Amino acid sequence: MSGEKTRPDTDGLAWFKSSYSAGDGGQCVEVATGSGVLHVRDSKDEAGPIVSLAPEAWEEFVGFAAWHTV
Repeated sequence: MSGEKTRPDTDGLAWFKSSYSAGDGGQCVEVATGSGVLHVRDSKDEAGPIVSLAPEAWEEFVGFAAWHTV
């Protein structure tokens, strides 16, 4: 393992934000799907890191987040 991080190829993907996003620069993420993988990134940093998940992992995360408050 080299420790080198590679960015997934997300060219051509359509990124979506929540309809609850006010567009005022607040805390928001964008999501895109492709080739059986779901990608998540910070909406304020499109060139920044991307988290790539299997759809089942995303489903588990959303279910967890829906029942817990910060």
